[in-house]
Amino acid sequence: MNLSKATLLSTVLLAFAIGVSAQEKAPLKLLHATPIPELKDGDFDHLTADVAGNRLFVTAEENSKVLVFDLKTDKLIHTIADLKAPHSMLYREDLKKLFVADSDLGEVKIYDTDSYKPAGSIKVREGADASAYDSASKLYYVVNGGKDAKLPNAYITIINVDAGKTEGDIKIDSNDVEGVAFEKSGPRMFVNVRGNNAVEVYDRKTRTLLNTWSTAEAGKNPTSMSFDESAHRLFLGTRVPAKLVVLDSDSGKVVTSYPAAAMVDDMAYDSASKRIYFAGTEFLDVFRETDADHFDRIGHIPTAFRAKTGVLVPELKRFYLAVPHHEKQTAELRVYEVLP
Repeated sequence: MNLSKATLLSTVLLAFAIGVSAQEKAPLKLLHATPIPELKDGDFDHLTADVAGNRLFVTAEENSKVLVFDLKTDKLIHTIADLKAPHSMLYREDLKKLFVADSDLGEVKIYDTDSYKPAGSIKVREGADASAYDSASKLYYVVNGGKDAKLPNAYITIINVDAGKTEGDIKIDSNDVEGVAFEKSGPRMFVNVRGNNAVEVYDRKTRTLLNTWSTAEAGKNPTSMSFDESAHRLFLGTRVPAKLVVLDSDSGKVVTSYPAAAMVDDMAYDSASKRIYFAGTEFLDVFRETDADHFDRIGHIPTAFRAKTGVLVPELKRFYLAVPHHEKQTAELRVYEVLP
């Protein structure tokens, strides 16, 4: 064998070895895909799990449905169809109720989760989209208004879900808001103000603005958000360019950033494994936090066109990804096992 052939063979073997090693160390393993052939083209939005009841709720936003899957069998067991554009949800196990923020209806619809029958609604503005639940105060924060409602400002409406009524609004100086996160040790709320390329920090008790932190230098259009409170790190998914951006949650300073999957819409941080799951179109990225200032991308998993929403269910060691119908790709729910 001449030198050039030996070199080529060594290169091929090395590439193969690296590939095998990468597969062995992959952070996720695809277990199952449940086809949903009745869905037409159109995005999904957010997902939420009822672990005790073995159910997963999925908003098929542009198909005007909430789909209910059995977490044991991964089968579709029910469809809630009297919606227009469901975006995000809150499940309250103690109340046995599901709260669904619907953008086009301009309300949060309430369903009894034993019968799936409507159980009331709470009026907000059109454009109801992202939401977050503060379990300490039992208040539900719903982003609404803004560009989808053809309004100059977005609002965060605060809902007392026990009473089934609103308690007030926070007016945002932008018409494009995505993503909310709370600190548990204090009253702060972090808000992705995508229209201003910034994170705004509010006091949840006084509902006043405390700080504005620009993300423009690291990345624009911050869309998804997660929080490692113990390390004082706020994680953002930006779209221009597609990046994971890490902020110091005390100072607002950008600590670091990394290229990531495009068009991110969902991000989850798992404190036990120190991993970030970053869902974007065509790829699902997994980052591992080596320390508060450094991260490694340990997974760049091919998925599908606009499969950019998913949810991590750490209790089951599962990640669920919603894949929309597109060309020859049938809509489906993909179930991944989280590997050590």
